[in-house]
Amino acid sequence: MATTVGTLKEVPLLSCLNQRELKRLARNVRQQSFPPGTTVLREGKMSGVGFFFITEGEASVKVGAREVARLGPGDHFGELGLIGHRARTATVTATTLLTCQVMATWDFEQLVKGSPSTAWKLLQHVVDMLAEERARQL
Repeated sequence: MATTVGTLKEVPLLSCLNQRELKRLARNVRQQSFPPGTTVLREGKMSGVGFFFITEGEASVKVGAREVARLGPGDHFGELGLIGHRARTATVTATTLLTCQVMATWDFEQLVKGSPSTAWKLLQHVVDMLAEERARQL
């Protein structure tokens, strides 16, 4: 579990959580593999799973027909889907055998709804992240 807690701590959205909160989330993280060519997330589609942290392999990220990124071990995607319940903004496709740690939206939601102090901490953290992004754009 320590590796999963450590990997979750590396995710900017989750970096404000303490060890207890991360351990609670980590209990529900599952490993999943995707063969090459498998679309993990599709742009414009709602998908209920949530968040993926790559442990092995490589994936391509496309917006429209244009590849905007390549992801590999240590990279993550889908974290905004944990909160947003929106259509995905990019398509992520496995380019090699892709192994991910996967966290379902409902597990994250259960943690947040069950702990108002955690919810407040995450809300403040999201505001800080938005403010930093805005400052970089100026």
